[in-house]
Amino acid sequence: MNSPIRKLAVVVSLMFAALLVAITWIQFFQADTLRETAGNRRTLLQEYGRERGAILVDGTPIAESEPTDNDLRWMRTYSQGQRYSHVSGYYSFTYGPGPGLERSSNALLAGSDSSLFYRRLPDILIGREPTGATLELTIDADVQRAADEALGDRRGAVVALDPSTGAILALVSHPTYDPNSLSSHNLNAVQQAYEQLSTDESRPLTNRATGGDLYPPGSVFKLVVAAAALESNEFDPDSELPSPLRYTLPGTETSIPNFGGSSCSGEDTTTLFDSVRVSCNTSFGWLANELGAETLNQQAEAFGFGQSLQVPLPVTASRYPVDADDAQVGLTGIGQYDVRVTPMQVAMISAGIANGGQVMTPYLVETVRDKDLSEIDTTKAQEFNDAISETTAQQLTEMMVAVVESGSGSRAAVPGVQVAGKTGTAEFGTSGAAHAWFTGFAPADDPNIAVAVVVESATDDWTGETGGVVAAPIAQQVLEAGVNR
Repeated sequence: MNSPIRKLAVVVSLMFAALLVAITWIQFFQADTLRETAGNRRTLLQEYGRERGAILVDGTPIAESEPTDNDLRWMRTYSQGQRYSHVSGYYSFTYGPGPGLERSSNALLAGSDSSLFYRRLPDILIGREPTGATLELTIDADVQRAADEALGDRRGAVVALDPSTGAILALVSHPTYDPNSLSSHNLNAVQQAYEQLSTDESRPLTNRATGGDLYPPGSVFKLVVAAAALESNEFDPDSELPSPLRYTLPGTETSIPNFGGSSCSGEDTTTLFDSVRVSCNTSFGWLANELGAETLNQQAEAFGFGQSLQVPLPVTASRYPVDADDAQVGLTGIGQYDVRVTPMQVAMISAGIANGGQVMTPYLVETVRDKDLSEIDTTKAQEFNDAISETTAQQLTEMMVAVVESGSGSRAAVPGVQVAGKTGTAEFGTSGAAHAWFTGFAPADDPNIAVAVVVESATDDWTGETGGVVAAPIAQQVLEAGVNR
């Protein structure tokens, strides 16, 4: 064999080898990823030939598949579409599974998850299309309804958790949308609906409860700062903190005022207890600088900051700016500068305090069942982290009870029930606009629900939408529904 032919043979052999490697890689290693790609029509056609599993809340389907008489044998329907849109997501022939359980639990709902193989083996052997698994959720229908109705037409989000288990009792994001408009078999109508939703400036497809553009937390972050102070053993609830009318940030001529420019106590100092109760900005700016960025970040991480979660919906990691300078650290003490959170994270803070300092991992799916409702898998409550000591949790609880009983959170009070809470008003941008926050739990002495509420400012200029005025009444309705469940 002469040299040119030998070289050509080597090149051809290498090409065949590369082809075999590529085919093997695609068929075995990338198969699942390619199969789960949104809009993969071959996969969608295959999946539309089988009944997709239902999603249940309190035993009632919020998403299920109905038979049709056309080529797409099943159509996804959502009986309470707008109320649960950010929980369920959508299932569209054109756009695939959309954000929500339809996407994050697609393999289970479609019946293709590897955990279902042995249960599906009889179907495979006789050539029958398998059906998807049914998901029973942790959502409480009454709590979800209360959150949805209380938030109304305002932009924002509500998350409610069972503090002792991490079970998600409510998850609401507004604006919402109707997933039925995207699951229709009228593909032209689906395209028009998707284009309208995806270009809507209010971003109805964004789940504000778990991600999107993260929020500055404002004064609800003072719970993290107070926790860090108590855990340091250098402060207790009776420790006196400076509380001037304005606190000058270190190294600058910039100062932060108390809300409304008022005094926190009428004196030059106030206790840590009262600083939480009246949400004293100047004392918390000072306290943040005393503790330092590293200490505050460590305490924030103990509650869950810096970690992405799958509940199984993806939850964006909240963040504390560890590279902040002294002046910026002072601003983080009141939940400003570059502190950013999800409502889920804020709910985890309150839930951890309510649970004696132990934060539980949030979860949305209670039980996975076969079509005959036999149990496939049940989620077990799992500890996320011991964020604070039981003593610190009890001290913070007493402070939060005072917030509702004699501080800024009075509108969250539930008749006959002791409520623990914290308000927040988080400025953003340069025009003075603000988001309104409330977080808390009830009953304070034996909590069975923790909640976080954020209401986005819909105006260019702040219009008095404080956490105590706007978010606390929403939380009140959610907490009332929760303690009575």
